[in-house]
This record gives sequence, structure tokens and C-alpha cells, in this order.
Amino acid sequence: MKLDAIEVITLFIDDIDEAKSFYQTVFTPDILYEDDVSAILKFSGTLVNLLKSTEAPELVTPSTVAKPFSGSRVLLTIKVDDTDAVCAELHRRGVTLLNGPVDRPWGRRTAAFADPSDHVWEIAQDLG
Repeated sequence: MKLDAIEVITLFIDDIDEAKSFYQTVFTPDILYEDDVSAILKFSGTLVNLLKSTEAPELVTPSTVAKPFSGSRVLLTIKVDDTDAVCAELHRRGVTLLNGPVDRPWGRRTAAFADPSDHVWEIAQDLG
């Protein structure tokens, strides 16, 4: 058994309208499905499900849903060809970087930003 094909990443969101607006502005994905509590966005090879956090308990019980802004619990990385160019475009779209661009000792140039529910995204360029 090989569990290596990530199909969907579900992010628990506090304000679904704010999150949809953010993701449409920053990433411009196709929306495959949406209702009052969720939106499924198509990224290349992966779906991102924005799910209102009030709907999340049934998916993770008996575990609990973390409280909003209790700290980063995930870092999602997107590989890019030019971190600096992508940072310039993100800035143009109104995104504030958390850090970077910075050259990392493991051979990547990275920068990070957060969505409105504090999920952290990283863009990363191979330097090798």
C-alpha cells in the first residue's frame, strides 16, 4: 500500500467569504464547488477545500479543531521559478509577506505569507 497521492487539502476557515476572496485574488484558481460553508479550489494536481471551521468537528472527531490564531500548524509550499518575481506580484495583489525572500541553507530561496485564517503559504525556488 502506497499512500503518496495527496488529492485534497482541507483548510479550516473562519470567514468563508473573506477566504474565497483572498484565494481568488492571490492564486486565481478555478472553483469546482461552493456553498455557504465551503469552496473547493482546483490547483494543479491538488484540490484545496476551504471549509468553515464550524463544520470541521465532524471530520476530525474525536480530535478537536484548533482555535483561530492559536499559532501556525501547517506550512504549504508552492515551487516557483523566481521567488523575487512572485513576491513582487504578491505585493501588487496586496499580500503582506511574513518573511523573505531569503536564501535557505538547504538550497532554496523562500518567502512566506498567511491567508486570512493564518494558514501559512511558502513560495520556494530551487537555487541549485
